[in-house]
Amino acid sequence: MTDISLILFDLNGVLYRYERNVRIACLGVFAKQSPDSVRAAIWDSGFEDSGDAGALDADAYLLGFGARLGCDLAEADWVAAQSVAVSPIGGSLGLLPRIRTDVTCAVLTNNNMLVRRHFGAFYPEIAALVGTRAFVSAEFGARKPEPEVYRRCLGRLGVEPAAALFIDDSAANVAGARAAGLHAWEYAGPDALAAELRGWGVLD
Repeated sequence: MTDISLILFDLNGVLYRYERNVRIACLGVFAKQSPDSVRAAIWDSGFEDSGDAGALDADAYLLGFGARLGCDLAEADWVAAQSVAVSPIGGSLGLLPRIRTDVTCAVLTNNNMLVRRHFGAFYPEIAALVGTRAFVSAEFGARKPEPEVYRRCLGRLGVEPAAALFIDDSAANVAGARAAGLHAWEYAGPDALAAELRGWGVLD
């Protein structure tokens, strides 16, 4: 079996539950817009994808977000809407402290620079476990499943693709990681994750 020195985790859907509809409903209250209008303005329009791809810094992203909703959206309100939409998946997070100490854990999530700014508040459990090895796609000017985002992330970490195992709940993102030369596995729940990590020999 190939030696693995890095496990690169997706965030939402693997380590945290993310309820977009809850977030959209909260944003709708702040912006006095219907959920359908919020979804159309932010997600269906491609605006959120552009933030994930690094087209906007944190301040420009927030300004554009509010403009698309037709309001001056306060950063605190944006943060509040994001916060209520995420909750930890304890069964997955609980595996990280059991991973061999000679194997590094890191996170790569499709997200924007405003999430980067508030990462520790949104995801305190994983922030405590991986520290500075938590990355948003916007930092690399590309988003999953583009192979380049994985290569740039591993370059930052100083790890060769063949020594990395990527975990994501998206089949497309798993395929993108494999195209970049990483080993990759599609997440299927905490128990299956534990079995996969045992199979690689990285779980104590």
